[in-house]
Amino acid sequence: MKLLHMVSIALSVCLTAGVLRAEGNRVIPLWPQGAPGFEARRNEPETAKDWWVKNIHNPSVTVFLPPKGKANGCAVVVCPGGGFRELVFDAEGRQAAEFLNTIGVTVFALKYRLPNEEHSPYSPDHVRQDAYRALRLVRSRADEFQIDPNRLGMLGFSAGGAVVMMVAFDQGDGDPAAADPIDRLNGRPNFQMLVYPGGQTPRKIPAGSPPAFLLCANDDEYGCDKVTLELLQKFREAHVSVEVHLVAQGKHAFNMGDRSTFAAVRTWPNRMADWMADRGLLTPNPASVGKVAP
Repeated sequence: MKLLHMVSIALSVCLTAGVLRAEGNRVIPLWPQGAPGFEARRNEPETAKDWWVKNIHNPSVTVFLPPKGKANGCAVVVCPGGGFRELVFDAEGRQAAEFLNTIGVTVFALKYRLPNEEHSPYSPDHVRQDAYRALRLVRSRADEFQIDPNRLGMLGFSAGGAVVMMVAFDQGDGDPAAADPIDRLNGRPNFQMLVYPGGQTPRKIPAGSPPAFLLCANDDEYGCDKVTLELLQKFREAHVSVEVHLVAQGKHAFNMGDRSTFAAVRTWPNRMADWMADRGLLTPNPASVGKVAP
């Protein structure tokens, strides 16, 4: 009985710590009054269980800050996967953010609307709208979060990789006449990181597109390995800098690798960190921090 009581206390402490950590991360709605055309639904609560989050009617970013004194000005919008039916927000949002925080990156984990959820009123265009708005919102607050708006990238897992591709290959120019100043800013990422990406690859990748990091397992059961290899070829044809890692085993949805028995999968986030370092993305540039890019 005494042991059971001690276990109960320990579990209570862990759960409380988890709640406090969640409450410590600031959530910023993409639109203060709700998504355009769906403002009346912004107060409908999300549903969450185990590893997923659903019923997202008020899209938002959750802010994850690096430890004090470690931030280097680089920022990433993370797009979890989930087949556009749900969001794998813990394993592909929070855990990804916590890793990036350890290398000095400020992270904004995106909760986007889900067109494949049952009875969803949304389409892929609404997802694209959320992604553009997230990038513009983060850039608009570069001074507040002490980030470099020209070192703002995106990391997408599975369907989240498709979200990244929705915005990475357009110019992303804002509307200079927009009533909302946020919508006047550029909405294209400066770099992109796609992990077992799903969705359709673009017919052609434009020259000058953001450099890319690609990673997938060769035995991905959803065909994301083929998507990865198609992207590799198209990046090379466009003469856009690309790095690809195709691990032999791992299947789909290995998240940040911590549940895998394969060393290459367990340590894959280090390959991403190496790529970011090699590109100078982790090198502080105080002169550029906080300046809002047009």
